[in-house]
Amino acid sequence: MATARTPDLVSDKLRDHLARLYPGRRVIEIEPLAPDSGATASSTAKAAGYGLPMRVKLAGDQGSTLDLVWRTASPNEFGHDRRADRAGGAILAFDDFARIPNHIEAIDVGAVRANGELVSLRDTGEHYLITTYAPGTIYADDLRRIATAGAGELDVARVDALAQYLGRLHTPKTDPVAYRRAVRDLIGHGEGIYGIVDGYPEDTPAAPRDRLRDLEARCAEWRWRLRDREARLTRTHGDFHPFNVVFRDGVDFTLLDASRGTCGEPADDVTAMIVNYLLFALDVDGAWARGLARLWHRFWLGYLEERSDPELFDVAPPWFAWRALVVCNPRFYPRMSERARDTLLGFAEDMLDAGQMDPRYVDELFH
Repeated sequence: MATARTPDLVSDKLRDHLARLYPGRRVIEIEPLAPDSGATASSTAKAAGYGLPMRVKLAGDQGSTLDLVWRTASPNEFGHDRRADRAGGAILAFDDFARIPNHIEAIDVGAVRANGELVSLRDTGEHYLITTYAPGTIYADDLRRIATAGAGELDVARVDALAQYLGRLHTPKTDPVAYRRAVRDLIGHGEGIYGIVDGYPEDTPAAPRDRLRDLEARCAEWRWRLRDREARLTRTHGDFHPFNVVFRDGVDFTLLDASRGTCGEPADDVTAMIVNYLLFALDVDGAWARGLARLWHRFWLGYLEERSDPELFDVAPPWFAWRALVVCNPRFYPRMSERARDTLLGFAEDMLDAGQMDPRYVDELFH
């Protein structure tokens, strides 16, 4: 009988877990599997894979053996840099393997606790998340009120608080992989430009297929302008818009739904918020002059006073275009008028063509 050879990364918890899965069997050997263990030193030898597979041999009381493979994923720059990516990949493999004829069988899928214990997910469905509750009102309610009744001093104080918070949040990080991923996700992710465009109904007023295709192509051209600006990487919220900000009394607020790994391009957070000052003004006559214009300009100035960013206007156009495509999609705002959609998409197109975001230009939209 072979002697068990257990690397440091495999704990006794794996043995315990397999004993529960296969009562009466015990682990007798554990062997690492290289990405291309049978390859010779040639140009076709595979040097790296997406995981850390281990061959595990179990023996039964009657002398029979069972070979299994235990896999954990390793982080890399191919879309597996976040723990959520690796968890998603494992769950997808568990679901997919059973659908393909003549495929290896997926026995179990799970997570490893901090103490090394293995927790099975094989009998589960959708995942869940439990959070604390944030009392108050969403900032979107403020913007609706301002559009019809005008902005007061509290509204100015709140936009200052948001801009200053964001400037403080955007502290530098060093991770070229994370920045390039943020740019790649901007263009190609299901929640990014390609995915949002695919979600437009065919008969969307002011957003015919040709226009969306052209907008998408313009944004894709920006990928190579942005991808090597790794020094711009900061901590980010990832979805900093008025429906994710809950105000209590005064300027005290709580944020909801941080996403996208909480690091990326700071222009993402800035444009996610400022596009909404336009959104809430376009379909209400006089809303821009009543206060939303003041808040638009105040946010830009407040942010740049808190955090100097000379390149912000140079990189902002595709991020703004993404957010404009989101709010113009009828799946999110079905009551948006054709005129408002045309105006907002047109502004995004102009900024992409100009190669720079100019916050002053927006006032011309309301003349």
